[in-house]
Amino acid sequence: MAAKKKSEEIIPTIKDIPNLYNILSEEERSYLLDNHTTLAYKKNDIIYRESDKPTGLLCLGSGKVKIFKEGVGRREQIVRMASAPDFIGYRALFAEDLHIAAAEVIEPCTIFHIPRTVIYKLMQTNPALSMTFMKSMAKELGFARYRTVTLTQKHIRGRLAESLCVLKEVYGYEEDGQTLSVYLSREDLANFSNMTTSNAIRTLTTFVNEKVLAVNGRVIKILDEDTLEKISRLG
Repeated sequence: MAAKKKSEEIIPTIKDIPNLYNILSEEERSYLLDNHTTLAYKKNDIIYRESDKPTGLLCLGSGKVKIFKEGVGRREQIVRMASAPDFIGYRALFAEDLHIAAAEVIEPCTIFHIPRTVIYKLMQTNPALSMTFMKSMAKELGFARYRTVTLTQKHIRGRLAESLCVLKEVYGYEEDGQTLSVYLSREDLANFSNMTTSNAIRTLTTFVNEKVLAVNGRVIKILDEDTLEKISRLG
């Protein structure tokens, strides 16, 4: 029997960034379409590093990205996990500052780069666009403050459970409704949870023994979402 043809891969365009494209006028959309660049990144590619100077707005059209900062002993602390259609690196852009964290691809992605002068011009003519960025940054600031407290006050179980819940919110599940749609190394999971890799491995094993999770390599399946959320809440 002949093999079935794979469905054609859908290539994202900047029109797929609704919180940007949909609030522009026809004239502004035409200007944006003529003045942006589409960039393709492979897994483990660095999009920008700490102390780099931003040159424009970065819109994630597809794929998955981690935002991290190097701490003592060059140990990474992952401060954010991003997915399409998120903006990344825009705090530094609007603050006219250097990046204080780095961005690395964890799954191949498409990014739309809009030069600084272009996005500034659009913001000057479209107040709704400026409000979009304000809301986005305000949400990120609130999340960052929440994580600062929980990652320092919760016990290891609570931290890891919370991180898994955050990954579920950001990336969702695969078609089975249980498998997280992101595949992180144990080191990345530890760096996102503010713990050592060995502690992350031990705690994952505990969750498996308690039948909260099923783990196969980097594939994590949440079997008991209610219990996981309870562990996260109790800390």
